[in-house]
Amino acid sequence: MSLETCQIENTSFLPGEEITYEVYYNLNFVWFKAAKVVFTVSDLGDEFHIMAKGKTYKSYDWLFKVDDTFESYISKESLYPRKAVRDIKEGKYRLYDRVEFDQENYKATVLRGKSRAELGEELVFDLNGCMHDILSLMYYVRNLPVQKMKKGDTFGVQLFLDKEVYPLRVSYKGLEESKKVKKLGKYNAHLFMPETIEGSVFKKGDKMKIWVSDDNNRIPLLIDSPINVGSVKVVLKDYKNLRYGPVLSVDK
Repeated sequence: MSLETCQIENTSFLPGEEITYEVYYNLNFVWFKAAKVVFTVSDLGDEFHIMAKGKTYKSYDWLFKVDDTFESYISKESLYPRKAVRDIKEGKYRLYDRVEFDQENYKATVLRGKSRAELGEELVFDLNGCMHDILSLMYYVRNLPVQKMKKGDTFGVQLFLDKEVYPLRVSYKGLEESKKVKKLGKYNAHLFMPETIEGSVFKKGDKMKIWVSDDNNRIPLLIDSPINVGSVKVVLKDYKNLRYGPVLSVDK
């Protein structure tokens, strides 16, 4: 399936949307509910401001405290980012990373440091096409024409992260009926399997599974992924102000 376009119409979300997930880690066959992540969408005129804030629960701060904020400022017309910010605090690790995208001229300007007050030299990178950051990619995929996809279709997306371009392939595995979501019920969901980025978190060949609601909201219901140590599940907990109202479970 070809998706060689730098523009897609937003039909799945609106400003005011808020989606909350709980993060479970599996270590030595034991699952721990360790963190919460909240995604919000705000209106900035000709842009959407997407924000994701993730924090470990206090009971796990002693083990490995996480307090991360991701932001993406995406064009309403194209759903591609103009700016992306990552403010990462994980254990003793600190990173502030800001990327300004020039999608028309295929450039990315990067400022990085330990914090907003400690930034290094400005770096400019040449890109080989339109580019996503992590957050913009999620909201872009929610607007793909899944009704036109067939089981086994694959498509490519490009992600700019940590000063590098990653061409990723995503496989569509079809509609899965009655997929169970912890505490919320069973849902009909489309299953996507994107490639992961080999590094400190993922091993070579790892593939993530993402179940997306079979309605016009197309929100991720469940994410299941291996990591270098154990595995992780991101499970829908709650939502507010979805564009098309509640996601209906099949057991209600």
